[in-house]
Amino acid sequence: MSEQPADTSPQPLAGVKVLDLSRVLAGPWCGQLLADLGADVIKVERPGNGDDTRHWGPPWLGDTRESAYYLCANRGKRSVTVDMAKPEGQTLIKRLAAESDVLLENFKVGGLAKYGLDYASLKQDNPRLIYCSITGFGQESPYAHRAGYDFMIQAMGGIMSLTGRPDFEPGGGPVKSGVAFTDIFTGLYAANAVMAALYARERSGEGTHIDMALMDVQVGVLANQALNYLTSGKVPQRLGNAHPNIVPYQAFATADGHMIVAVGNDEQFKRLCAVLRLDELAGDARFATNGARVAHRDLLVAQLGAALVQRTTDHWLAALEAVGVPSGPINTLDRVFDDPHVKARGLKQTLEHSQAGQVDLVANPIRFNGQSATATTAPPQLGEHTDTVLGELGVSPETLAQLRRDRVI
Repeated sequence: MSEQPADTSPQPLAGVKVLDLSRVLAGPWCGQLLADLGADVIKVERPGNGDDTRHWGPPWLGDTRESAYYLCANRGKRSVTVDMAKPEGQTLIKRLAAESDVLLENFKVGGLAKYGLDYASLKQDNPRLIYCSITGFGQESPYAHRAGYDFMIQAMGGIMSLTGRPDFEPGGGPVKSGVAFTDIFTGLYAANAVMAALYARERSGEGTHIDMALMDVQVGVLANQALNYLTSGKVPQRLGNAHPNIVPYQAFATADGHMIVAVGNDEQFKRLCAVLRLDELAGDARFATNGARVAHRDLLVAQLGAALVQRTTDHWLAALEAVGVPSGPINTLDRVFDDPHVKARGLKQTLEHSQAGQVDLVANPIRFNGQSATATTAPPQLGEHTDTVLGELGVSPETLAQLRRDRVI
């Protein structure tokens, strides 16, 4: 008998069951990533309303009244509607949790205890359960009682003090990220924590309670800026599109728009100067090293800017690419999805949709053995899989009908 080739499909979490009680973005983003990696993610939603983001439109998907916002974070899941405020609903969720490997939730601290759906209660029936709680400020904090919203956390966690133009410039002031930066990072950290807990459970046989806080994540991803402060004691300031530690590494105006120049070392700087016909700058002691360029940032940037504004963006991009100086255009989203790289990598994904016919989504960027690790089912309609999932629990059609009449599901 010939040896069968190894299975190279990107489904490392196949066989893992995830009960997703979360809504909005951080928790659903985590659940979507786990679904992309092969987990069976069951999204539990309120009957009649569902995840808040289903209603955060326009834009909507065709005539479905399904918001684009909801579609961004719920690919690959199955939707079950259960009213957890009713005892019968709590029983159903407990039965689902007893058969799950992972539970995701982002209720306020202690909010699920009154339903018997907190970690202490559920682990009694399923000690192997990995229970991931996502809140604004964690389970133990002076702010634990507060709700956490991405915009607020971006402000409190420091990133808005670093994003935007300096106060003294026209249009200066703090600016939030154009996407929910903290929520998305929290979802990614949560998914990493879940996968680590699954790995640890293989050795210990025990589940765990993961405590994720948006505020912790926001502080955690301050990265070099946090260390700039902790190392020097100096509070970093907003620099617009410039970099605090590298020069030139920012946006510049051109004859027909703007572009990015991202010089990462002294050799690249010499090549930039040659393209701009400013070779004298490369030999100037004030600019010869990155440290010197940071110290004389304003003087250097003014001279580079005066040269770059003389020709078009496309001219400079071609010239800089030819000599290996990193640079790029500032694309609008229509240009992003028309970019040859984005097309070649399949980052726009089109899936069948039960009502709209099809839906365009953004694929997961992870690739295993050349294959995209992306779920192949569209974000579910509200309650689309209620009968199927509860039927897998052994709930009879007659009981389902009664639960529906009682508005439990």
